[in-house]
Amino acid sequence: MRAKATLNREFTISTVDKRVYGSFLEHMGRAVYTGIYEPGHEKADKDGFRTDVLDMVRDLDMPIVRYPGGNFVSAYHWEDGIGPRDQRPTRLDLAWRTRETNQMGVNEFADWSKLAKTEMMLAMNLGSRGLNDARNFLEYCNHPGGTYWSDLRAKHGYKDPHNVRIWCLGNEMDGPWQVGHKTATEYGLLANEVSKAFKYFDKTLETVVCGSSNDKMKTYPEWEAQVLDASYDSVDYISLHKYFGNEENDTLNYYAKAIELDRYIVTIGGVIDYIKAKKRSKRDVKICFDEWNVWYHDRKEDDQRYKNWDWPEAPPLLEELYNLEDAIFVASLINVFIRRSDRVKIACMAQLVNVIAPILTKAGGPAWRQSIYYPLQFASKYGRGTALTVSASGPTYDCDVAQDVPYLDLSAVLQEDGKGIALFAVNRSLDEAIDLDVALQGFKGAKIVQHHTMAGDDLKARNSVEDQNRIVPKAGYGLQVTDEGRLTGSLPAKSYHFILLSVASA
Repeated sequence: MRAKATLNREFTISTVDKRVYGSFLEHMGRAVYTGIYEPGHEKADKDGFRTDVLDMVRDLDMPIVRYPGGNFVSAYHWEDGIGPRDQRPTRLDLAWRTRETNQMGVNEFADWSKLAKTEMMLAMNLGSRGLNDARNFLEYCNHPGGTYWSDLRAKHGYKDPHNVRIWCLGNEMDGPWQVGHKTATEYGLLANEVSKAFKYFDKTLETVVCGSSNDKMKTYPEWEAQVLDASYDSVDYISLHKYFGNEENDTLNYYAKAIELDRYIVTIGGVIDYIKAKKRSKRDVKICFDEWNVWYHDRKEDDQRYKNWDWPEAPPLLEELYNLEDAIFVASLINVFIRRSDRVKIACMAQLVNVIAPILTKAGGPAWRQSIYYPLQFASKYGRGTALTVSASGPTYDCDVAQDVPYLDLSAVLQEDGKGIALFAVNRSLDEAIDLDVALQGFKGAKIVQHHTMAGDDLKARNSVEDQNRIVPKAGYGLQVTDEGRLTGSLPAKSYHFILLSVASA
């Protein structure tokens, strides 16, 4: 089959905010304990952080990490995780029916973030707690000194403030499962007051108000409209969450679910525009898609397990084993974020380690990369700059999720220096290669600098502790730039490609 596309230097979408390649750590399962933090491990540093995991996180060039939840945060007392470790209480976590030892808290997360070379995005409890507790949390983290909470931080060994710039105003407050669930109006009014208070402290802080937990909620998208109606003038982002799966074992239908993500973003973009017009506002609220990933392999079994177990400490939970099929699909989700970079400024793959994560560890043993690690890595390292409009035509297919789904899925980013184009391409076809022809308009001297691909006959193949490199990127082949300035060549069936072109600056 044949597909054509056109890229023009002048036809741009938006600057891609690097934070769209972020991630998420929740006090859930083994994400924290035996994930990033495991004192006594042979590769743990003096503070108990696993250096093998840190190396993998740094290799992702991870720009931002959301913490500490998630459902966990809606009954969390941040004060439990500060001060001497031997004086910290063990609490029951109602979200995941586990015991939380609080050996990791905000100060340790700040230490880890510096080592991981990432920015902190903190979530606050607006489920069981409220405005004053949030204010205290902010003062503890960000005030230089001379007040009760800032001096307490200094007493705990952190004289300099953490200077956290972005704050999540609760988590999934539309969900009836959430501790402290509220109606849209109740939550919107509370979030507005908290955001206002934070801006009184520092007008440059950014706040994220909770949107829908997913686009299948009965309250969607009215929830967003009501929440933004109450908080539009004080917040900067509205959060969205969505997880995907192939429960039907229908690969083409699974791949088409990236279109659901696109519809979700477009719909909430319309809601934002409606409220902006209604309020005659000059402010722009953007989207923070701070939970997304594939989650289905063991979801039903995990749902039953955690509801029945007897409050264990950091048990294995949601440890999805990702395959080649998932990696190709995740690449398409990232393509959506790039193409919608005018709306989506932050996105967090949920989560980072062990829990629905690109990195897995064995307690007391090794760490390894899952298949989905690599599309995120290529995008984070090379997909920074300006998203280009991709005008494409080619064969399509119909499925349950959508009609006219293109077999070719393509996004493109003109790098910040104007001297490179990062292309991220997926061939969704299960049995036919795509003969690709991309016109590069306004780009002189184009040359292929890198070409990496993930492909194979066995879509269910995955990495494991015994075989950690079964599904990894390999050198691509079969593409070239013609004398007429066209990128041409063949993309094999069921494959993902990262192509880096060097071009002359404008």
